[in-house]
Amino acid sequence: MRVYTKELTLSTKKRVEVIKITDYVNQVVRESEINEGVVVIYAPHATVAIIINEFEPRLTEDYVGWIMRHIPPNAGWRHDEIDDNAYAHIASAIIGPSKAVPLSKGHLLLGTWQDVMLLELDGPRHLRKVVVQVIGD
Repeated sequence: MRVYTKELTLSTKKRVEVIKITDYVNQVVRESEINEGVVVIYAPHATVAIIINEFEPRLTEDYVGWIMRHIPPNAGWRHDEIDDNAYAHIASAIIGPSKAVPLSKGHLLLGTWQDVMLLELDGPRHLRKVVVQVIGD
């Protein structure tokens, strides 16, 4: 078994935004020269999430809209007494900071309309990191 790890650093521009990172993940898979296994995509931050779904502009707005409706900012969250970002922590905890995708014949086994995305929940931020680890043979 082999392991190949690479880290992407990016900046976000909005408080809440969706950034497609599929191309970067595919690049790491190619560099790894691992053909069979699993790819783990992980963001080591408490106020971002990783999602896999369709990257379509209206749908990305819907992701953001759903979060704002169901986990609204300034809704009396206790953590807001310290920081103004409790909703971001809660959304990140529910959605999750990582995903694992099977790898076969050197390709991510994503569905036709699926992409890997970073969901920024407390931006804008500089130096957001995404760790991509390819594990396999």
